[in-house]
Amino acid sequence: MIGRNPSLSVIVPVGRRHAPAESLYAEYMKGLEATGCTYELIFVLDGERRGFRDGLARLHAAGEPLTVVALTRAFGEATAVMAGFARARGRTIVTLPAYHQIAPAGIAELVKAAARTDVAIARRWPRAGGAFERGRRHAYHALLGRVTRLRLNDVACVARAFRREVLEEIQLYGDQYRFLPYLADRHGFRVVEVDVPQSPADRFDGRYSPREYVRSVLDIFSVFFLVRFTKRPLRFFGMVGLTTFGTGAAWLLLLIAQRQLLDVGLADRPALLVAALLMVLGVQVFALGLLGELVIFTHARQLKDYHIAEVIHYSRPTAVPTELGREGTTTR
Repeated sequence: MIGRNPSLSVIVPVGRRHAPAESLYAEYMKGLEATGCTYELIFVLDGERRGFRDGLARLHAAGEPLTVVALTRAFGEATAVMAGFARARGRTIVTLPAYHQIAPAGIAELVKAAARTDVAIARRWPRAGGAFERGRRHAYHALLGRVTRLRLNDVACVARAFRREVLEEIQLYGDQYRFLPYLADRHGFRVVEVDVPQSPADRFDGRYSPREYVRSVLDIFSVFFLVRFTKRPLRFFGMVGLTTFGTGAAWLLLLIAQRQLLDVGLADRPALLVAALLMVLGVQVFALGLLGELVIFTHARQLKDYHIAEVIHYSRPTAVPTELGREGTTTR
Protein backbone atom coordinates (compact mmCIF):
# COMPACT_ATOMS: atom_id res chain seq x y z
CA MET A 1 0.00 0.00 0.00
CA ILE A 2 1.13 3.54 -0.65
CA GLY A 3 1.80 5.54 2.51
CA ARG A 4 3.14 8.86 3.67
CA ASN A 5 6.03 7.18 5.49
CA PRO A 6 6.94 4.35 3.11
CA SER A 7 9.15 1.50 4.20
CA LEU A 8 9.96 0.71 0.56
CA SER A 9 11.16 3.14 -2.08
CA VAL A 10 10.80 1.65 -5.55
CA ILE A 11 12.99 3.25 -8.23
CA VAL A 12 12.39 2.52 -11.91
CA PRO A 13 15.13 3.96 -14.20
CA VAL A 14 13.68 4.47 -17.68
CA GLY A 15 16.22 4.26 -20.50
CA ARG A 16 16.10 3.40 -24.19
CA ARG A 17 14.49 0.02 -23.56
CA HIS A 18 11.10 0.29 -21.89
CA ALA A 19 7.63 -1.25 -21.97
CA PRO A 20 4.35 0.75 -22.09
CA ALA A 21 4.00 2.70 -18.87
CA GLU A 22 0.43 1.65 -18.06
CA SER A 23 0.98 -2.12 -18.34
CA LEU A 24 4.28 -1.92 -16.46
CA TYR A 25 2.71 0.13 -13.66
CA ALA A 26 -0.20 -2.31 -13.26
CA GLU A 27 2.17 -5.25 -13.09
CA TYR A 28 4.43 -3.66 -10.50
CA MET A 29 1.51 -2.48 -8.37
CA LYS A 30 0.28 -6.06 -8.21
CA GLY A 31 3.67 -7.27 -7.00
CA LEU A 32 4.14 -4.43 -4.49
CA GLU A 33 0.71 -4.90 -2.92
CA ALA A 34 1.64 -8.52 -2.25
CA THR A 35 4.55 -7.40 -0.04
CA GLY A 36 2.19 -5.93 2.60
CA CYS A 37 4.54 -2.95 3.05
CA THR A 38 3.99 0.74 2.53
CA TYR A 39 5.86 2.00 -0.52
CA GLU A 40 6.44 4.85 -2.92
CA LEU A 41 7.02 4.56 -6.65
CA ILE A 42 9.64 6.77 -8.34
CA PHE A 43 10.15 6.76 -12.13
CA VAL A 44 13.39 8.36 -13.34
CA LEU A 45 13.38 9.34 -17.03
CA ASP A 46 16.95 9.05 -18.28
CA GLY A 47 16.51 11.38 -21.26
CA GLU A 48 13.44 12.54 -23.15
CA ARG A 49 11.44 9.24 -23.25
CA ARG A 50 8.38 11.09 -24.54
CA GLY A 51 6.16 8.03 -25.00
CA PHE A 52 6.79 6.69 -21.50
CA ARG A 53 6.36 10.16 -20.02
CA ASP A 54 2.96 10.54 -21.69
CA GLY A 55 1.90 7.20 -20.22
CA LEU A 56 2.90 8.35 -16.75
CA ALA A 57 0.95 11.57 -17.27
CA ARG A 58 -2.16 9.54 -18.08
CA LEU A 59 -1.67 7.48 -14.91
CA HIS A 60 -1.33 10.65 -12.86
CA ALA A 61 -4.48 12.08 -14.45
CA ALA A 62 -6.29 8.89 -13.43
CA GLY A 63 -5.33 9.54 -9.80
CA GLU A 64 -2.43 7.10 -9.48
CA PRO A 65 0.18 8.31 -6.93
CA LEU A 66 3.70 8.31 -8.35
CA THR A 67 6.77 10.49 -8.58
CA VAL A 68 8.49 11.29 -11.88
CA VAL A 69 12.07 12.58 -12.05
CA ALA A 70 13.07 13.76 -15.54
CA LEU A 71 16.78 14.18 -16.28
CA THR A 72 17.87 16.76 -18.84
CA ARG A 73 19.52 14.09 -21.01
CA ALA A 74 20.58 10.46 -20.89
CA PHE A 75 23.23 10.07 -18.17
CA GLY A 76 23.13 6.30 -17.74
CA GLU A 77 21.37 3.82 -15.49
CA ALA A 78 23.59 4.42 -12.46
CA THR A 79 22.97 8.18 -12.51
CA ALA A 80 19.22 7.59 -12.87
CA VAL A 81 19.22 5.29 -9.84
CA MET A 82 21.16 7.82 -7.77
CA ALA A 83 18.77 10.61 -8.83
CA GLY A 84 15.83 8.51 -7.66
CA PHE A 85 17.62 7.60 -4.45
CA ALA A 86 18.09 11.29 -3.64
CA ARG A 87 14.28 11.54 -3.37
CA ALA A 88 13.64 8.16 -1.77
CA ARG A 89 12.38 8.00 1.83
CA GLY A 90 12.20 4.28 2.51
CA ARG A 91 14.66 2.24 4.55
CA THR A 92 14.66 -0.44 1.87
CA ILE A 93 15.35 0.51 -1.74
CA VAL A 94 13.94 -1.60 -4.57
CA THR A 95 15.00 -1.06 -8.17
CA LEU A 96 12.93 -2.48 -11.02
CA PRO A 97 13.53 -2.29 -14.78
CA ALA A 98 11.38 -0.24 -17.12
CA TYR A 99 10.66 -3.41 -19.09
CA HIS A 100 9.43 -6.88 -18.22
CA GLN A 101 12.12 -9.03 -16.58
CA ILE A 102 10.61 -10.80 -13.58
CA ALA A 103 7.08 -11.89 -12.71
CA PRO A 104 5.25 -9.68 -10.15
CA ALA A 105 5.42 -12.46 -7.54
CA GLY A 106 9.21 -12.12 -7.47
CA ILE A 107 9.06 -8.63 -5.95
CA ALA A 108 7.80 -9.96 -2.62
CA GLU A 109 10.59 -12.57 -2.59
CA LEU A 110 13.18 -9.85 -3.07
CA VAL A 111 11.77 -7.73 -0.25
CA LYS A 112 11.74 -10.71 2.13
CA ALA A 113 15.36 -11.51 1.30
CA ALA A 114 16.42 -7.87 1.78
CA ALA A 115 15.05 -7.99 5.34
CA ARG A 116 17.61 -10.70 6.16
CA THR A 117 20.66 -9.31 4.35
CA ASP A 118 22.07 -6.12 2.82
CA VAL A 119 21.69 -6.70 -0.93
CA ALA A 120 19.27 -9.13 -2.59
CA ILE A 121 19.43 -9.48 -6.36
CA ALA A 122 17.02 -11.40 -8.54
CA ARG A 123 18.04 -14.42 -10.56
CA ARG A 124 15.54 -15.29 -13.27
CA TRP A 125 14.98 -19.03 -12.88
CA PRO A 126 14.07 -21.03 -14.81
CA ARG A 127 15.60 -18.86 -17.53
CA ALA A 128 14.51 -18.84 -21.15
CA GLY A 129 17.08 -19.07 -23.91
CA GLY A 130 18.88 -21.48 -26.19
CA ALA A 131 22.09 -23.43 -25.63
CA PHE A 132 24.31 -20.68 -27.04
CA GLU A 133 22.72 -18.03 -24.82
CA ARG A 134 23.09 -20.22 -21.72
CA GLY A 135 26.73 -20.91 -22.55
CA ARG A 136 27.46 -17.23 -23.11
CA ARG A 137 25.86 -16.26 -19.78
CA HIS A 138 27.72 -19.00 -17.93
CA ALA A 139 31.09 -17.96 -19.39
CA TYR A 140 30.48 -14.28 -18.66
CA HIS A 141 29.48 -14.82 -15.03
CA ALA A 142 32.25 -17.36 -14.49
CA LEU A 143 34.82 -14.80 -15.64
CA LEU A 144 33.27 -12.11 -13.43
CA GLY A 145 33.31 -14.48 -10.48
CA ARG A 146 36.94 -15.29 -11.18
CA VAL A 147 38.12 -11.68 -11.12
CA THR A 148 35.85 -10.49 -8.28
CA ARG A 149 35.67 -13.65 -6.11
CA LEU A 150 31.87 -13.31 -5.93
CA ARG A 151 29.94 -15.79 -8.03
CA LEU A 152 26.57 -14.58 -9.33
CA ASN A 153 24.37 -15.88 -12.12
CA ASP A 154 22.23 -12.99 -13.40
CA VAL A 155 24.01 -9.68 -13.02
CA ALA A 156 22.01 -8.25 -15.96
CA CYS A 157 18.76 -8.40 -13.97
CA VAL A 158 17.87 -4.92 -12.70
CA ALA A 159 15.38 -6.18 -10.08
CA ARG A 160 17.14 -5.75 -6.73
CA ALA A 161 16.39 -4.81 -3.13
CA PHE A 162 18.87 -3.46 -0.63
CA ARG A 163 19.21 -1.47 2.53
CA ARG A 164 19.43 2.29 2.30
CA GLU A 165 22.96 2.29 3.71
CA VAL A 166 24.28 0.57 0.59
CA LEU A 167 23.68 3.56 -1.69
CA GLU A 168 24.65 5.97 1.09
CA GLU A 169 28.15 4.48 1.14
CA ILE A 170 28.61 3.56 -2.54
CA GLN A 171 28.59 6.33 -5.14
CA LEU A 172 27.57 5.01 -8.57
CA TYR A 173 28.23 6.53 -11.98
CA GLY A 174 28.19 5.50 -15.62
CA ASP A 175 27.19 1.84 -16.07
CA GLN A 176 28.24 0.75 -12.58
CA TYR A 177 24.75 -0.07 -11.36
CA ARG A 178 24.91 -3.45 -13.08
CA PHE A 179 27.92 -4.26 -10.91
CA LEU A 180 26.51 -2.88 -7.64
CA PRO A 181 26.55 -6.36 -5.98
CA TYR A 182 30.30 -6.65 -6.57
CA LEU A 183 30.97 -3.13 -5.25
CA ALA A 184 28.74 -3.81 -2.23
CA ASP A 185 30.60 -7.05 -1.51
CA ARG A 186 33.89 -5.14 -1.67
CA HIS A 187 32.57 -2.75 1.01
CA GLY A 188 31.64 -5.64 3.27
CA PHE A 189 27.89 -5.78 2.64
CA ARG A 190 26.18 -9.18 2.51
CA VAL A 191 24.97 -10.11 -0.96
CA VAL A 192 22.52 -12.91 -1.77
CA GLU A 193 20.89 -14.07 -4.98
CA VAL A 194 17.19 -14.94 -4.97
CA ASP A 195 15.55 -17.20 -7.54
CA VAL A 196 12.44 -15.49 -8.93
CA PRO A 197 10.19 -16.46 -11.85
CA GLN A 198 11.01 -14.85 -15.16
CA SER A 199 8.38 -12.68 -16.82
CA PRO A 200 6.70 -14.38 -19.80
CA ALA A 201 7.30 -11.16 -21.76
CA ASP A 202 11.07 -11.30 -21.15
CA ARG A 203 12.44 -12.86 -24.31
CA PHE A 204 15.81 -12.41 -25.97
CA ASP A 205 17.21 -14.24 -28.99
CA GLY A 206 20.80 -14.13 -27.71
CA ARG A 207 22.22 -12.10 -30.59
CA TYR A 208 24.51 -9.22 -29.62
CA SER A 209 26.47 -6.87 -31.84
CA PRO A 210 30.31 -6.98 -31.74
CA ARG A 211 30.18 -3.63 -29.95
CA GLU A 212 28.28 -5.20 -27.04
CA TYR A 213 30.89 -7.93 -26.66
CA VAL A 214 33.69 -5.35 -26.63
CA ARG A 215 31.83 -3.35 -23.97
CA SER A 216 31.37 -6.51 -21.89
CA VAL A 217 35.12 -7.20 -21.96
CA LEU A 218 35.88 -3.60 -20.97
CA ASP A 219 33.32 -3.84 -18.15
CA ILE A 220 35.10 -6.92 -16.80
CA PHE A 221 38.41 -5.04 -16.75
CA SER A 222 36.71 -2.08 -15.05
CA VAL A 223 35.12 -4.24 -12.33
CA PHE A 224 38.37 -6.17 -11.87
CA PHE A 225 40.30 -2.98 -11.15
CA LEU A 226 37.56 -1.35 -9.02
CA VAL A 227 37.11 -4.42 -6.82
CA ARG A 228 40.70 -5.57 -6.50
CA PHE A 229 43.00 -2.55 -6.93
CA THR A 230 41.09 0.66 -6.19
CA LYS A 231 43.25 1.48 -3.17
CA ARG A 232 46.30 -0.51 -4.33
CA PRO A 233 47.04 0.68 -7.89
CA LEU A 234 50.76 -0.04 -7.54
CA ARG A 235 50.06 -3.74 -7.09
CA PHE A 236 48.40 -3.89 -10.50
CA PHE A 237 50.49 -1.44 -12.49
CA GLY A 238 53.64 -2.46 -10.62
CA MET A 239 53.10 -6.11 -11.50
CA VAL A 240 52.49 -5.29 -15.17
CA GLY A 241 55.40 -2.84 -15.26
CA LEU A 242 57.89 -5.17 -13.61
CA THR A 243 56.85 -8.05 -15.88
CA THR A 244 57.26 -5.89 -18.98
CA PHE A 245 60.56 -4.45 -17.80
CA GLY A 246 61.86 -7.88 -16.78
CA THR A 247 60.97 -9.35 -20.17
CA GLY A 248 62.77 -6.55 -21.99
CA ALA A 249 65.80 -6.75 -19.68
CA ALA A 250 66.11 -10.53 -20.06
CA TRP A 251 65.82 -10.22 -23.83
CA LEU A 252 68.46 -7.47 -23.86
CA LEU A 253 70.85 -9.57 -21.75
CA LEU A 254 70.39 -12.46 -24.15
CA LEU A 255 71.29 -10.24 -27.08
CA ILE A 256 74.37 -8.93 -25.28
CA ALA A 257 75.47 -12.49 -24.42
CA GLN A 258 75.06 -13.52 -28.06
CA ARG A 259 77.15 -10.54 -29.13
CA GLN A 260 79.92 -11.17 -26.62
CA LEU A 261 80.08 -14.96 -26.71
CA LEU A 262 78.88 -15.90 -30.19
CA ASP A 263 79.93 -12.77 -32.06
CA VAL A 264 76.40 -12.16 -33.36
CA GLY A 265 75.88 -8.65 -34.70
CA LEU A 266 73.27 -6.30 -33.22
CA ALA A 267 73.08 -3.58 -35.86
CA ASP A 268 70.63 -5.38 -38.14
CA ARG A 269 68.47 -6.99 -35.43
CA PRO A 270 65.08 -5.38 -34.57
CA ALA A 271 65.07 -7.43 -31.36
CA LEU A 272 67.39 -4.89 -29.76
CA LEU A 273 64.90 -2.08 -30.34
CA VAL A 274 61.95 -4.21 -29.12
CA ALA A 275 63.80 -5.14 -25.92
CA ALA A 276 64.64 -1.49 -25.22
CA LEU A 277 61.03 -0.44 -25.85
CA LEU A 278 59.76 -3.10 -23.43
CA MET A 279 62.07 -1.79 -20.73
CA VAL A 280 60.97 1.81 -21.27
CA LEU A 281 57.30 0.77 -21.31
CA GLY A 282 57.75 -1.19 -18.09
CA VAL A 283 59.24 1.84 -16.33
CA GLN A 284 56.34 4.03 -17.52
CA VAL A 285 53.67 1.58 -16.36
CA PHE A 286 55.38 1.22 -12.97
CA ALA A 287 55.56 5.02 -12.65
CA LEU A 288 51.82 5.22 -13.44
CA GLY A 289 51.08 2.89 -10.53
CA LEU A 290 53.36 4.91 -8.26
CA LEU A 291 51.52 8.11 -9.16
CA GLY A 292 48.23 6.34 -8.40
CA GLU A 293 49.55 5.38 -4.97
CA LEU A 294 50.51 9.00 -4.28
CA VAL A 295 47.01 10.17 -5.25
CA ILE A 296 45.39 7.55 -3.02
CA PHE A 297 47.68 8.50 -0.13
CA THR A 298 46.82 12.19 -0.56
CA HIS A 299 43.05 11.52 -0.45
CA ALA A 300 43.12 8.63 2.01
CA ARG A 301 41.05 10.49 4.60
CA GLN A 302 38.16 10.96 2.13
CA LEU A 303 38.13 7.34 0.96
CA LYS A 304 35.99 4.70 2.65
CA ASP A 305 35.79 1.14 1.41
CA TYR A 306 34.40 -0.61 4.48
CA HIS A 307 31.03 -1.01 6.18
CA ILE A 308 30.41 -1.10 9.94
CA ALA A 309 27.88 -3.76 10.87
CA GLU A 310 27.36 -2.57 14.46
CA VAL A 311 29.06 -0.75 17.32
CA ILE A 312 28.92 -2.35 20.77
CA HIS A 313 29.83 -0.37 23.88
CA TYR A 314 30.97 -2.39 26.88
CA SER A 315 30.99 -0.12 29.92
CA ARG A 316 32.67 -0.86 33.20
CA PRO A 317 30.23 -2.64 35.55
CA THR A 318 29.04 -0.43 38.38
CA ALA A 319 29.47 -1.48 41.99
CA VAL A 320 26.42 -2.88 43.75
CA PRO A 321 25.25 -0.41 46.43
CA THR A 322 25.90 -1.69 49.93
CA GLU A 323 24.94 -0.55 53.37
CA LEU A 324 27.14 2.02 55.04
CA GLY A 325 30.14 0.39 56.65
CA ARG A 326 29.82 -2.94 54.78
CA GLU A 327 32.11 -2.44 51.75
CA GLY A 328 34.87 -4.71 52.98
CA THR A 329 36.01 -2.49 55.84
CA THR A 330 35.27 -2.67 59.54
CA THR A 331 33.75 0.35 61.27
CA ARG A 332 34.34 1.15 64.88
